[in-house]
Amino acid sequence: MANKPSDGPVEAFRQVTAAAMRAIAREPELQVTFAPEPAGLRGNEARLPAPSREVAREEAAVIRGEADAISLKLRFHDEVLHRRRAPTGAVARQVFNAVEQARCEARGARRMAGVANNLAAASEERCRTQGFARVTDREAAPLVEAVGLLAREAFAGQPIPQSARRMVDLWRPWIEAKAGTDFERLATAIDNQAAFADLARRLIEDLELGEPEASEAEADEDQGQGQQEQDQAQQGTQGEAEQDTADDGMSGESREEAGDEGAEGAAEDTEGEDGVGMGEDGPERPGRRWRPQNDWSDQNAQPSYRSFTTEFDEVVDAESLCDAEELARLRLHLDQQLGHLQSVIGRLANRLQRRLLAKQNRSWEFDLEEGMLDAARLSRVVTNPAYPLSYKRELDTEFRDTVVALLIDNSGSMRGRPITVAAMSADILARTLERCGVKVEILGFTTRAWKGGQSRERWMAAGKPASPGRLNDLRHIVYKSADAPWRRARRSLGLMLREGLLKENIDGEALLWAHERLLPRSEKRKILMVISDGAPVDDSTLSVNPGNYLEKHLREAIEYIETRSPVELTAIGIGHDVTRYYRRAVTIVDAEQLGGTMLEKLAELFEDDEQPQARGRGRRRA
Repeated sequence: MANKPSDGPVEAFRQVTAAAMRAIAREPELQVTFAPEPAGLRGNEARLPAPSREVAREEAAVIRGEADAISLKLRFHDEVLHRRRAPTGAVARQVFNAVEQARCEARGARRMAGVANNLAAASEERCRTQGFARVTDREAAPLVEAVGLLAREAFAGQPIPQSARRMVDLWRPWIEAKAGTDFERLATAIDNQAAFADLARRLIEDLELGEPEASEAEADEDQGQGQQEQDQAQQGTQGEAEQDTADDGMSGESREEAGDEGAEGAAEDTEGEDGVGMGEDGPERPGRRWRPQNDWSDQNAQPSYRSFTTEFDEVVDAESLCDAEELARLRLHLDQQLGHLQSVIGRLANRLQRRLLAKQNRSWEFDLEEGMLDAARLSRVVTNPAYPLSYKRELDTEFRDTVVALLIDNSGSMRGRPITVAAMSADILARTLERCGVKVEILGFTTRAWKGGQSRERWMAAGKPASPGRLNDLRHIVYKSADAPWRRARRSLGLMLREGLLKENIDGEALLWAHERLLPRSEKRKILMVISDGAPVDDSTLSVNPGNYLEKHLREAIEYIETRSPVELTAIGIGHDVTRYYRRAVTIVDAEQLGGTMLEKLAELFEDDEQPQARGRGRRRA
């Protein structure tokens, strides 16, 4: 396709990359956009990083690699089958997703040398930006990433990226000792997703990350359907063989010749899926909040939830978890993301600011016999000094000083776009409310390790007593305290983008921790906003306690705050129905809606506040 005279090399690169994506994915209706943010796929719209004005060879390879990863998953991945076979545990599900992505990429890398090179370049860049080269201990090394990179090495023969070798070497002996042969079996089944999924579950079981294999009754029930899926997969593999042969050896540069033709000759249309479940439970019955006049800090009324040990829990400032150089790099990355959404969220922030400042306007009572001399009546004072009604008096406003605490889920499921948008929204909200004289506290919650950490080791050393309670080491993070100005805390917000930070989420204890930080503050109004994308999950705790142990505690913590505390609680769920838990809550499907929803929910809270009452006559705003 010939470019217009005004089209530069960047536009030509975009057109060729988009056409090649449609050709490889066999999706002629695939929409491709370029933006200064991580690559991703939502429904039938693919998002790629925006290229620079002068696209260097290395940058082009990285963007093509991200494009190839998305295209290959669209072509070789059956989402319905994947969801049916996926395990339930959070870490197990992440490993299952990682090896499936490696399977899809390996099918393309084995047949197309150019695609293999592009995928290697994208993987190297991803590992470099996530700081894997600086990982020195296994606790900070993400197991999911290590398994994914080892899977790519086994399936497609791709070497581990240079910047991730140290991180992978920390996990390699342990992984190979437990599941070394599993990767070999998986490599022989990459052309059959159904068989591959069964082997992937065996890998997860051998790594002690998830539930055991299905029972015999479940296996018999799924046997017929599984056999049909395997037959369909084999037929699809045979039908693709001829075209895959024609694709062999396609390099990054040769896409310019093949991209447009492949896009026009792509196969039949398909419909994309958003893939976001809203849940079946509806909101709980609305009720009027009851706030008895008693001691709000009575924590002894909490349910019989306990932790096996709190010795290894920590509450830390964000700056202590990262060196200054990496923190500056993460903040720079956050600033780059903010530039893309600044105009949208900025307009909403200005709207909220106008609402708040309107409540703080000074009000006056005029035409009084005593008080301050009214300058507007100065002419009357000169012409008729004896006239008594020439004074004014300032009225007391009832706008209460307020503190807002944002409690952000820092679990592994927030990785990628959700945590990036949460960090951007928190940054803009902190700046906006600070200008209005409203103090803001930004908090995060996660765990120190996957699968229990030192708490689980202590429990095992004690002989594994029954019903131990919470079995993981909590990590509660203070990104910005309420009394710290935004300019001093701005760098800390970038820490949310650090890959190794996000682990498990134990929401109930985090909610009570944030609540206890608000209680002793002197502000008259206290607001706690929770941002989460799922129910509490900690595999270590749930493996030795009832399945609803963490969720039950979360419900009881919410009920305690909503009925017995002066703190006003609200929640935002990202792709997760939080209205099941919170009385005042909203669920959003796309993380892009988070910034606007946060500001609108706060605006509603302030609108619910009592309006200043006029006293006397002739009241007007100054």
